[in-house]
Amino acid sequence: MQVGIIVLNFGEPEDPTPEQVEPFLERIFYTNASLEEQETDEARRERSRELARRRAPGLIHEYEEIGGSPLNQQANAQAQALQRELEKRGHHVKVYSAFQYTEPLIHQVVAQAREDGVQHLVGLPVYPLCGHSTNVASLNDIQAAIQELGWDEVKFEGVTGWHRHPGYLELRADALRQVVDAHGLDLNDGRSRLVFSAHGTPVKYLTEGSGYGRYVEEFCRELADLAGVQEYELGYQNHTNRGVEWTQPDVEKVIETVDAHAVVVDPVSFMHEQSETLAELDDELREEAEERGLDFYRVPVPHDDPRFAGVLADLMEPFITGEESPVGLRYAQCRCRPAAGTLCLNSLPRDEAAPRPGQPASSPAN
Repeated sequence: MQVGIIVLNFGEPEDPTPEQVEPFLERIFYTNASLEEQETDEARRERSRELARRRAPGLIHEYEEIGGSPLNQQANAQAQALQRELEKRGHHVKVYSAFQYTEPLIHQVVAQAREDGVQHLVGLPVYPLCGHSTNVASLNDIQAAIQELGWDEVKFEGVTGWHRHPGYLELRADALRQVVDAHGLDLNDGRSRLVFSAHGTPVKYLTEGSGYGRYVEEFCRELADLAGVQEYELGYQNHTNRGVEWTQPDVEKVIETVDAHAVVVDPVSFMHEQSETLAELDDELREEAEERGLDFYRVPVPHDDPRFAGVLADLMEPFITGEESPVGLRYAQCRCRPAAGTLCLNSLPRDEAAPRPGQPASSPAN
């Protein structure tokens, strides 16, 4: 059976022009249209266009400041690295790269997979912390594209939350340690403070059942423990375009109250450098920190860590082989997306889902 894996990412416009940025934003706002009450689909689309026009000038400026977004290039490189890693492991699969909000869009890539003769399609969102408008929405987009094509014969599966992978925890802890060591910092001496920054989400999604907030807190707790950090702060990068309630506290508020001489900011919910890291953190948040007299250090996203392809391959092997994970990962039915064939590492109790770094793999059941 020919297996195809679609590596799913957010996508960002590569050129800071209205022609690219406005459609990108419109797609995002339309995906999240349920945050507001609109009676018709046309009303939802018009509201999405209105929000896109309003937000576009500021985002275009951000892209101009960072010289264009590198997200798509990094995402494509990750998909290519996964292809090579799976081939090295003896798996003959087709790996595709698709984006939720820029081309190639998910429905375009699903059509290509069908044309290529794929019989078993697996969605792999490269969002380690499962969220409603990322992991869940991207798999929904694959399902919708399959249905629109009438591709009834394909077997479709997907993975959502996977931040518990021990190798992923290790490489993120290493990225943090490298910054600390390079600058001679001690995150336990009271002079330097670790601040985790996660992408925010509307509270409505959490009350409707998304586990994103719990996953962020768990990941930060385990990452700090692995890095030997006793205390830390957590803030969210919120985008309050609609005036709805978002996760708290805002990371800017955290920076305003940090009692230290230096801050080390780690963008834990991102696996690419993008506008949220290169503009919101490296420019805007740095400026706020330095205005308070804080030295500011930001942990680079380890998007090109050579171990990451191995993490993604570990996640995919049970889908390819139908056998147990070789590294002790145990999947269960996703609760954030309860559709059949959607699995994650979050539904089982923490100690059953995946070994922590340094622990031996058990004999898991897939």
